[in-house]
Amino acid sequence: MCGRYASTKDLGRLAAEFAALDATGGAAPGADFNVAPTKQVLTVVQRHPRTEDGQRDESRTERSIRVMRWGLVPPWAKDPKIGNRMINAKAETVTGKPAFRSAAKRHRCLLPADGWYEWKRDGDRKQPYFTTSPDGTSLAMAGLFETWRDPAAEDPEPLVTCTVLTTEALGPAAEVHHRMPLVLPSERWADWLDPDRADVTDLLAPDPALVAALEIRPVSSAVNNVRNNGSALVERVPDVAGGAEHRPVPLDPRREER
Repeated sequence: MCGRYASTKDLGRLAAEFAALDATGGAAPGADFNVAPTKQVLTVVQRHPRTEDGQRDESRTERSIRVMRWGLVPPWAKDPKIGNRMINAKAETVTGKPAFRSAAKRHRCLLPADGWYEWKRDGDRKQPYFTTSPDGTSLAMAGLFETWRDPAAEDPEPLVTCTVLTTEALGPAAEVHHRMPLVLPSERWADWLDPDRADVTDLLAPDPALVAALEIRPVSSAVNNVRNNGSALVERVPDVAGGAEHRPVPLDPRREER
């Protein structure tokens, strides 16, 4: 699963990386080395813009960075607390689950991350690891989003929430945990975000080359406490669990040219 990650890049850098407009309206959270469920997070979406009379302009789309709350609340939910249990969705079953299948067709997003944390048990201890891109570029975690309105309120404010898709872990990542976020390579972003594409079945498998190129490093147990923050959380420490640390394998240069 993915229950904690880091997202520290400023909006300008993210806008350049994802070729997206800033649509956060000044509500963007600051750099966060310990992003936890229910926090406000940055996401990337691609939608048809509205015309002056409020109609969707079907002739074009806009990619933008928006703020959402982590923990998806389905539109039919009576209580938004259900989102606390929906921080992740399994890629293998997401198109069939009632809570996610509609969003899988119409409301997909990316969650930019510096990397994610996962824990490996070693006897009575759990060693946290941070999986990241060695060149500092953002990882694009596949996500879904929904808009919820309180059915009991007369004029409810919309609550926009999201979830992170997970998949079976590959390679060295599987030595830490059997699940990992579904991280999409840049050549899949447009298809994943396409608001006119309903079937994304062929995008729900992890990319082995991308995963092999990631760095996995042991980090301080200070990350266990969500109140702790700062760059020290992602710095390498001695590995007490052993066997999970991974130095990245360079991507095939022919892949980078595509």
